[in-house]
Amino acid sequence: MQGVMKAINVNKLTSAGCKVRIWIADWFAQLNNKMGGDLKKIQVIGQYLIEIWKAVGMNIEGGQVEFLWSSEEINSRAHEYWPLVMDIARRNKLPRILRCCQIMGRSEQEELSAAQIFYPCMQCADIFFLKADICQLGMDQRKVNVLAREYCDDIKRKNKPIILSHHMLPGLQEGQEKMSKSDPSSSIYMEDEEADVNLKIKKAFCPPKVVEKNPCLEYIQYIIFPWFNEFMVERKPENGGDKTFKSFKELVDDYESGELHPGDLKPALAKALNRILQPVRDHFNTDPKAKDLLKRVKSYKVTR
Repeated sequence: MQGVMKAINVNKLTSAGCKVRIWIADWFAQLNNKMGGDLKKIQVIGQYLIEIWKAVGMNIEGGQVEFLWSSEEINSRAHEYWPLVMDIARRNKLPRILRCCQIMGRSEQEELSAAQIFYPCMQCADIFFLKADICQLGMDQRKVNVLAREYCDDIKRKNKPIILSHHMLPGLQEGQEKMSKSDPSSSIYMEDEEADVNLKIKKAFCPPKVVEKNPCLEYIQYIIFPWFNEFMVERKPENGGDKTFKSFKELVDDYESGELHPGDLKPALAKALNRILQPVRDHFNTDPKAKDLLKRVKSYKVTR
């Protein structure tokens, strides 16, 4: 569902008058050994993501959203890019760069290849290479955004890039602070069928009267309310009858008091998620290009 959050965030920015550049980081995925470092497979996945964002409702009309491939842009302006990377690398000690390896889903203790040490320096350089005023990335990328702001201090640059970090959705199971690639039940995927969504939400961790670290409530807060501006729950009359919540606070109050039970909340959440995902399913079922992309992506074995 991070794909839905990306569409929500991009649409907020474009509606505020921002021009958004989405960096399809194919070279970076290769450096991080995704898809076994196979650049062609990585680029297919990049094309697949673009199709998803279009299908789910990202507003790309009017030229306010631009998709840029890192391999193409860097190769075409190498004389600008590599001196920048080298300057960032030169100005930072190795321990400072290692602290940024979280951006790759890696801990500092893991054995890193030399290529993966380049990664934070390059991602920091991207911000200046793209002339970005605002860096809209997940909280997991915050360390490299801070590195970029520190670099501005080093080079005496006053207009530092603004860090606009979005929330990272937790896994659906108890104790999962983030989604797990090795556990398909930990998250809702953009290509999930209606029955998959229903089953995953049914099995999701959702303790009665507990709001903190409740993944179902986080999905409602960060996806359902921003998307629909309301949350509809269908209940039997003896359970309070149908109710439409107009704010997350109103929902929290009912949930903490026990007025709203997980047995009613979960089906409503699954129904809302399926409403969001149905246009994506329709697109990948009917559009030949999208159908072929999905088939190819499903044939790949994802590597960490």
